[in-house]
Amino acid sequence: MIYRSKAPLRIGLAGGGTDVSPYSDIYGGAILNATISLYAHATLEPLAEKKIILSATDRQEELVFDLTNELPINGKLDLMKGVYNRIRKDHGLQTGFKLSTYVDAPAGSGLGTSSTLVVAVIGVFAEMLRLPFGEYDMAHYAYDIERKDLKFAGGKQDQYAATFGGVNYMEFYENDKVVVNPLRIKQQYLFELENNLLLYYTDTSRDSGKIIEQQAKNVEAKNENSIGAMHQLKQQAMMMKEALLKGRLNEIGEILDFGFQQKRKMAEGISNSLMEEIYETAKASGASGGKISGAGGGGFMIFYCPANTKYAVMKSLERFGGKSRTYQFVEHGLTTWTI
Repeated sequence: MIYRSKAPLRIGLAGGGTDVSPYSDIYGGAILNATISLYAHATLEPLAEKKIILSATDRQEELVFDLTNELPINGKLDLMKGVYNRIRKDHGLQTGFKLSTYVDAPAGSGLGTSSTLVVAVIGVFAEMLRLPFGEYDMAHYAYDIERKDLKFAGGKQDQYAATFGGVNYMEFYENDKVVVNPLRIKQQYLFELENNLLLYYTDTSRDSGKIIEQQAKNVEAKNENSIGAMHQLKQQAMMMKEALLKGRLNEIGEILDFGFQQKRKMAEGISNSLMEEIYETAKASGASGGKISGAGGGGFMIFYCPANTKYAVMKSLERFGGKSRTYQFVEHGLTTWTI
């Protein structure tokens, strides 16, 4: 038997950063995101010998271990190791295996790659072991492994987006409580959003953990500028939800631009001179607004290009050496199967 899984990456449309503790614990957070046709993939092949082979195909990294209770967390394929350690501890995995993964976007690119990979890896183990995870269970388990077992800084939205799929308005409360509200957006509105939203990779990546840690420190220190910006971003998520549900797509660029102005106030390093220049160039070429995807500092940016301005914006960004990526919105979250 061979077991496979895939989980979709996501575009954050509004509210980014308000899912991060301690802000979400104290004030409550809100985010609107949508999953797209870029995925984290995992394949699990049981082995006759008592070996563990971890293979990150996209990164051309492979590690081999004797079957053991716990793999060392040392900066090498730690996400895969963290899932194995927890699955072994909770569900008594006794067999050797080869685990292979591939992600359709680079690490640190702002589309939730790390958390989505964790969801895909849990999914493939759950498929093999027939674990009865519901969507909330799966997402919380992924959050627990990444944030608590491995102590990687970050928020909560990515695990839930990857598990549920679709366009979701998510609310975050204290004690890691999350409520996922799937949005029933008319198909023509979704098609128009997909047509007008340009996904642009700046050909840079960043360590999101450092930016997120700074953001958390600003909340702990009661930095009024930073906390005020997060309050505004939470409001932005509600504005985006209303615009999408009511088909007021002409407002989306302005809503994104409002969020872009606020997000830079949350922590140092979210934007930089290159990203500012890219943003201004896109707006001068017809985009009505945009945002830095994920924690910021590099990776993907998105731009709302009304009417037929997308191609002019793509042309204007060529000089920065990045790439525009094609995608579609996808409705399904984590999918697993056996062959």
